[in-house]
Amino acid sequence: MTYFGDANIWLPFVFAALMGVSILIYVVLDGFDLGIGVLFPLANDDEKDRMIASIGPFWDANETWLVLSVGLLLVAFPSAHGAILTALYLPVAIMLIGLILRGVAFEFRAKAPAPHKRLWNNAFFTGSLMTSLSQGFMLGMYVMGLEWSWINVAFAMLTALFLTVGYSFIGATWIIHKTSEALQIKAVDWAKGGIWGLILGIGAISLATPFVSARIFDKWFSWPEAMYLAPLPVLSALLVFWLWSMLHKMPYAGDRRSWQPFAAATALWVAAFAGMAYSFYPYVVPEKITIYEAASAPESLFIILIGTCIVLPTIIGYTVLSYVIFRGKATELRYD
Repeated sequence: MTYFGDANIWLPFVFAALMGVSILIYVVLDGFDLGIGVLFPLANDDEKDRMIASIGPFWDANETWLVLSVGLLLVAFPSAHGAILTALYLPVAIMLIGLILRGVAFEFRAKAPAPHKRLWNNAFFTGSLMTSLSQGFMLGMYVMGLEWSWINVAFAMLTALFLTVGYSFIGATWIIHKTSEALQIKAVDWAKGGIWGLILGIGAISLATPFVSARIFDKWFSWPEAMYLAPLPVLSALLVFWLWSMLHKMPYAGDRRSWQPFAAATALWVAAFAGMAYSFYPYVVPEKITIYEAASAPESLFIILIGTCIVLPTIIGYTVLSYVIFRGKATELRYD
């Protein structure tokens, strides 16, 4: 098959890139609304309603990116899908239970009588916490090569905690952007604490990654390969400094530039993800299966690519449309 060169090379790379971008978009978009759920116990009842209003138009569509990334993994890299899902069966199951609990609680809290609303608020927090912790655990296990050992599980539990705090941080920056007055000020304080969890999480993964394999170690510390990675830690340090400076000056007069903490937090997530992608490429299962070994037949991938070229712009379109239509501050939450 000779579509624009060797299809055995460029098609797996294209699908790996699409899957990676889908995961990144999911982590940022669903990360902030999961983080808002994790922050629920720190807010009063009126603030919880305003926090829900800030994510109400977006949270369901945000999860579409998770479905897309898992779907791409299944159809484009079926053997990798089997290996990853088999190794992570338990945390995946916990994540799905958390997502279901979260979705049900989101809808039921709107209709529940006042005495029962607290129950569904707690369920929303629990579902958000379960989802965040399970995703962090899966990240840690993936970094450590999907091998179950006491050391790897301990590291995965650490990344579960850090990712959850990282989600709460980006959730706080979203609240800063979408709310005002007392809740916004409270969110600034939440962000000041949460940023340390994100920094520690990125640091822990950065320290562990080069020791996963000699290949990754050489990528990080051999010349000239190290030069490709060098801009990322510098950029990350600058973003952290910028975030810290902004948070200590907020809120700005007239609520100017309230979007900047969320934008800077997103850029920090992108830099961290780029570092992981650089480190693990070309492996889709760390040090076991490359994207080229796991890829479906080129003929299948080419047909799937045609469908992706239709589906992906649709998802991007309605995602952008929802954020444009519901831009600005979250208004009072009403269901009448």
